[in-house]
Amino acid sequence: MRAGMITALAATATLAGVATAEATPGGPGVTSKTIWQKTVGGKDYILRQITIPAGQSTGWHFHGGTLRGYVEKGTLSHFDSTCKSDGVYKAGDSLTEPPGPKNVHIGRNLGDTPVVLDVLYVLPHGAPLSEDAPNPGCDFQ
Repeated sequence: MRAGMITALAATATLAGVATAEATPGGPGVTSKTIWQKTVGGKDYILRQITIPAGQSTGWHFHGGTLRGYVEKGTLSHFDSTCKSDGVYKAGDSLTEPPGPKNVHIGRNLGDTPVVLDVLYVLPHGAPLSEDAPNPGCDFQ
């Protein structure tokens, strides 16, 4: 799965060209690095590497487009707006996050090692990487 994702991302990067940009990290201690981005046909394709330290989270948010991720290291615990887990993703796993404000979620690192994710954002041109959302009433952030 990882090889297929990397091949697809590399092909897209080759076709689209390479550019860099930075975005604000999702939460305390969370870091991100934009690998490349390009606009094609009214959509922004942005490849980022995101690191979530042990005990940290992305904060509650949603996206204006679909995200596809691959877990390089660690274990990502993903929760939806009902406060229930909608997935636990270990190194080697891939995940998809659907778009829109009805898909508010949080990614949490409940482990003791950093989570490292490779994430491909497919967004309408000019859309923010994510939009903050209030905690939907869960007893965690």
